[in-house]
Amino acid sequence: MGVSLKNKACTIISLLYFFNAIVEVVAEAYALDTIIYITKPLIPGLLMALYFYSSKNDSKLFYVIMFFSLLTNLLFIPNTETALFYGVIAYTIHRIFLLVLIFRIVRIKNYLLFILATIPLGFIFFFIFTSSDVPQNSYYLIFFHNLIAAVLGGIAIATYISNDNRQNSYLLISVLLFLGLQLVIYIEKYYLVNAITYSLRPLAMSLNILAFYVFYKFVILSEKIKLQ
Repeated sequence: MGVSLKNKACTIISLLYFFNAIVEVVAEAYALDTIIYITKPLIPGLLMALYFYSSKNDSKLFYVIMFFSLLTNLLFIPNTETALFYGVIAYTIHRIFLLVLIFRIVRIKNYLLFILATIPLGFIFFFIFTSSDVPQNSYYLIFFHNLIAAVLGGIAIATYISNDNRQNSYLLISVLLFLGLQLVIYIEKYYLVNAITYSLRPLAMSLNILAFYVFYKFVILSEKIKLQ
């Protein structure tokens, strides 16, 4: 496929991605489950298609990350303890692969900055963890999530402070959105489990949509830099 056709395909898929995103957020706001089951998996699905047409590296790891994101999205739709448990497992695997891909792309040059950024984030997430009603079968998985979240935040902040370029800016923005998403999910699933939380779901999906799109931009830019 020629360059011009690939560019057109990327433009069309990007437009579809954000159109689908708007429909998904509205569906979440009005709890339209039938639409949600269609639009929610399409978020990572369209990003996989977008990556396929725009990447020159075609990393299999990116597809694995998006697949587990798709699986997590589906499992987080039903409001049941069983679906939540398996959703947490899929989310854990997703976060591990996300961390692996980031470690492949960036290098921590200042470990003191990394530690100073990681510790406060760790305190925040572990405080939320210890003060919420986490099911026993998800206890260790959520603990592990918090550890990964703190490390992700530490990497993004440390690399951005060490080198304020566009690549590290994309990483910082995407990771901050991911951390915000994780906080919103915790509040909805564990703090307000018996409350009506439809107002949080559009917020969570908005953060999810933006976080993954910025992360995609980070990966694509990193590949272009590597080929230069």
